[in-house]
Amino acid sequence: MTYSANIKKLPRRFLPADFSITDWESLEPYFKNLEEREISSVADLEKWLKDASEIEAVISEDACWRQIKMTCDTENKELEEAFSFFMMELQPKIQPYSDKLNKKLVTCPITKELDQKKYFTYLRNVKKNIDIFREENIPINAELNVMQQQFGMISGKMTVEVKGQEYTLQQAAKFLEDPDRKLREEVYRKISERRLQDKQVLNDLFSSLLQKRHQVAVNAGFENYRDYRFLELGRFDYSKENCYQFHEAVKLHVMPLVNQLYEAKKKKLGLDILRPWDIEAEPAGTQPLQPFKTGAELTDKTITCFNELRSFFGGCLSKMREMGRLDLESRKGKAPGGYNCPLAETGAPFIFMNAAGTLDDVTTMVHEGGHAIHSFVAHELELTGFKEYPTEIAEVASMAMELFSMDKWKVYFETEEELKRAKEQQLERVITIFPWIATIDKFQHWIYENPVHTEKERADKWFEILDEFSSTVIDFSGLDEYRCYSWHRQLHLFEVPFYYIEYGIAQLGAIGLWQQYKQNPETAINNYLNALQLGGTKTLPDLFKTAGLQFDFSPAYIKQLMEFVKKEMDDL
Repeated sequence: MTYSANIKKLPRRFLPADFSITDWESLEPYFKNLEEREISSVADLEKWLKDASEIEAVISEDACWRQIKMTCDTENKELEEAFSFFMMELQPKIQPYSDKLNKKLVTCPITKELDQKKYFTYLRNVKKNIDIFREENIPINAELNVMQQQFGMISGKMTVEVKGQEYTLQQAAKFLEDPDRKLREEVYRKISERRLQDKQVLNDLFSSLLQKRHQVAVNAGFENYRDYRFLELGRFDYSKENCYQFHEAVKLHVMPLVNQLYEAKKKKLGLDILRPWDIEAEPAGTQPLQPFKTGAELTDKTITCFNELRSFFGGCLSKMREMGRLDLESRKGKAPGGYNCPLAETGAPFIFMNAAGTLDDVTTMVHEGGHAIHSFVAHELELTGFKEYPTEIAEVASMAMELFSMDKWKVYFETEEELKRAKEQQLERVITIFPWIATIDKFQHWIYENPVHTEKERADKWFEILDEFSSTVIDFSGLDEYRCYSWHRQLHLFEVPFYYIEYGIAQLGAIGLWQQYKQNPETAINNYLNALQLGGTKTLPDLFKTAGLQFDFSPAYIKQLMEFVKKEMDDL
């Protein structure tokens, strides 16, 4: 199959071409039309589904732009108000109609005549949405949508001074790679102290979010928010027990490798004691890697890198640049983190990140670039609902791209030695990210199973879980208070609860695809694209199967993949 980066905005056949969302009064008639329309044949129903899909795409893109603009400039009150207006005024009026339309579809006798294979995952999602919908949750969800964004507002204001200059925390983090150990420690402590200044604000925010999320779950008839959220996220193909199995597998088969890596790091740096500010460092006399200086340079180099893999991949990023769909550099007042935001109607997504010139930024860029390719190849699917792919396969799209692209990273580095260092660091990260994923996921299970807890109990529990997945090689003495609140840096806990185990499942998938790539790059990339272009039209195990992967997170399978990564590192 040939793919084109020349993405086209979906033609409108139901809403006027120039229609834009300004108020509820102008939007409601289209919902009424769908609610009241007669459906007497399969052709009628398919036309109805396409019209409903069109309105979904227009609403989704409008909401996404409001969020993108606000995260790009958290200090602009107008942008914040535009986002809040959508969440507090429009979304609460849209939701009851969405529920009515879902019920109309499920109870329509003609729905049984649809191609059940084609519509299986779509209808399963619709039924799930009916199951969890409750009128009384509408205002709570509206509040949650607005409150969750406060994390970005608070974090976006955080800066520290290093060598007489002000830096965002993302920018300051590059000093943790500096050969000067004294400077590294100073910056590590400054970043940690800055986070502590807002510990109460963030703790209060999280407590409010927790209480509201628990209420949503109870209203929908669930014992706890975890069980509600598993269904809301469409986790049909694995259970909480599988998550526990993953946590144990990380302890058994990943932690020993992590300890080996840090022992090697300690030796390489010539240290008797390895401290947290040494983890990213290079030995004295070795300058930190500088893969690029500006966002424009990062874009150019990544397009060249992607072109070497497939011209289509580079074409996707070129198209996004042409359309103004990239905001890459870190600056004060910008929300933290990075994301690729799919835009359902125009098709080309938006990449947002906080680049400061480090190797981590290269990884983020190719990661978000993998997500972008997923958006491009799924855009042609018939219904907006078909493009709502499981987050686990979405993260395979991004994490596999990190590994595929490594062989082409010479574009970022001047010497073979630098390229080798970059690959070593990337593969280290592939392994060392697993304990953090297990920590965040296990913490969330405890939080939502025990919604009535004190701040002290929460801090103690976090500390206990963090210790379980911390390397015994690193000396953390005297840093308890920093570590106690280190969960505050994880945006997902505040903004997208329970979204984190996906990275673990997807990393296993990405390593599996990379194994294929080492044997036959062409086949691996074809398998990758064949899975991505299915969007959400197949179950998660079927999507993995299409990519030539096992959907498996048993200890034995994780052990085998870890051994493969370790061998690749040794071969470097």
